[in-house]
Amino acid sequence: MCQKCSNLNEFVENNMLIDEKAQISAEMVLLIGAILVIVLVAGSYVFDISQSVAGNISSVIDTARNSTINKM
Repeated sequence: MCQKCSNLNEFVENNMLIDEKAQISAEMVLLIGAILVIVLVAGSYVFDISQSVAGNISSVIDTARNSTINKM
């Protein structure tokens, strides 16, 4: 085997490893991005539910307070 061919094979093998690492890095970035989007959507949904519950509790307390005051 010639020296140039050996160097070329090493170069190709080294670049393939770098490409595989780059592919893994790109997939990790996409995965983390997707997880971030899911967390943000779920957080928004939970926040909306908590605001709705807080509004309902406030309404019930106000109604009970007004009812109690009117009975006096």
